Amino acid sequence: MNTDKESYKELLKKLYDLVIVGGGPAGLSAAIYMARAKYKVLLIEKEQIGGQITITSEVVNYPGIERTDGKRLTQSMKKQAEAFGAELVLGEVYEIELENNKANSCVDCPDKIRTLHTSKGDIYTIGILIATGAHPRKLGFQGEKEFQGRGVAYCATCDGEFFTGREVYVIGGGFAAVEEGIFLTKYASKVVMIVREEYFTCAKTVAEQVEKYPKIEVHFETEIVSVSGDSTVEHAVFRNNQTKEEWEVHRSEGIGVFVFAGYEPATEWVKGKVELNDYGYIITDSTMKTSIDGVYAAGDVCIKDLRQVVTAVSDGAVAAVNLEKYVSSIHEQEKIPELFMKKADLSKLQTAEEESGKKEETEYQENGKFLNDEIRNQLSELAQKFEHKVIVKACCDKSELSDKIRGFIQELKEVSPKIICEEAEESPTGKSLPVLEVYREDGSETGICFHAVPGGHEFNSFVIALYNTAGPGQQTEQEIKEQIEGLQKKVNLKVMVSLSCMVCPDVVMGVQRLASLSENVEGEMFDLQYYPEMKEKYHIMSVPCMILNDDKVYFGKKGIKEIADIVSESAS
Repeated sequence: MNTDKESYKELLKKLYDLVIVGGGPAGLSAAIYMARAKYKVLLIEKEQIGGQITITSEVVNYPGIERTDGKRLTQSMKKQAEAFGAELVLGEVYEIELENNKANSCVDCPDKIRTLHTSKGDIYTIGILIATGAHPRKLGFQGEKEFQGRGVAYCATCDGEFFTGREVYVIGGGFAAVEEGIFLTKYASKVVMIVREEYFTCAKTVAEQVEKYPKIEVHFETEIVSVSGDSTVEHAVFRNNQTKEEWEVHRSEGIGVFVFAGYEPATEWVKGKVELNDYGYIITDSTMKTSIDGVYAAGDVCIKDLRQVVTAVSDGAVAAVNLEKYVSSIHEQEKIPELFMKKADLSKLQTAEEESGKKEETEYQENGKFLNDEIRNQLSELAQKFEHKVIVKACCDKSELSDKIRGFIQELKEVSPKIICEEAEESPTGKSLPVLEVYREDGSETGICFHAVPGGHEFNSFVIALYNTAGPGQQTEQEIKEQIEGLQKKVNLKVMVSLSCMVCPDVVMGVQRLASLSENVEGEMFDLQYYPEMKEKYHIMSVPCMILNDDKVYFGKKGIKEIADIVSESAS
């Protein structure tokens, strides 16, 4: 940019009144309120719009909605926010700069503009709302870390099926533990709930549901001591907190231990930026303001007594109303021109009756297709931004999965001329069949492939893979780029997933982003339901599971930096 005036003009194009970090109920509520008030709003979510509530199978205590599930409820919130003009994107925020850093070296730029460094590039904003929620807490009992993914799990929706016909032990006595314990009765031969307190810590009406399930046995005032086994958990020790007596369980076929012992706030990225309490939760006042002017927080990331959807949306609304006042005052003080806000389109909203009547989404859409009209249109719009064409090659055999892949590729080829779809009987790179392989426009390999129909939560992974291949691609920290581009040895990473797992895409996208940066990295995704032999070979009882060079196995959520460190260490 040649002049400060030009810099300021360019910055205003990228400037938001409010950036919301986190797309759960708290963030969505704030987006609705702020966008409806005609402010320019961006919501950026790392994993899935809707947050952790999307895996909740039944919601019956949200006022005005007699019965729904987490996914439907948050999808309605998403549509409301978009209809009022809020912009919602998937991406990760790495860091926030709260001091006046004169964005883009623009001397004349307003003092109160903050910068967020994200996977979408630098984003500028007047106000910030932190609504990143919390993730399951690990207890630290003996064997927990060693057997994560091999008997110790944290998500019944993702991993319950792995324990079909086995005894399962649920650790915790809160709402999540009760709900997940009931869910696990679909698979387990017996569910034993281990509750540290004298009784359940959730509402009595919720706790009483346990009595309806003869498969469930409850031990109060009890805690887990350790787990052990050969390749999977076969042995567990528990202790009665009153008598101090220990008792053991041993099953040669293996047992499951699901931990639902509360949550830890996702605040590592804001340590030293805003004030936190000793447990890492953000300290706010009654208006949801943090220790920094213009920076607010809402939802489970805050200190609060009740962590429910209804309190999260309340926090978001309170924060938004007070952010309106703050943003308006900054506009006046700094003489910032009015920012562009889309006109609300309320026709996009469905009634509650229409939404509740919507059928559950599966691998196929209601019309028998893999791609519905909305997804097809969104992908077509994104493809227009591609710098180059991208080739998707379907290499199939005679399996059931191959039939589905062929159907998917037939629909995909109609989306955009920038997405070239081909079919082959063999993989040019020698990959096991069936497989979807991604190539650059010149036919060169990317190392990215999907042994699956990329549906469910993994459709985003597939779209991001195309975007990274065709360009411009996701922004990646320079340190990571240099780390991966400097690899001298070939590295293969296989990620085992379940399409119902909302954590898996983060690992898949991280692995495949590294593959797009270096010809020495291969990133393969496997839908584990079609590969029971791999589940047995690597003793997989939880997803996501990342396998390095068909040898080392890593379970659980991992960011791109952590994956890059694992890859670098293996190649050194």
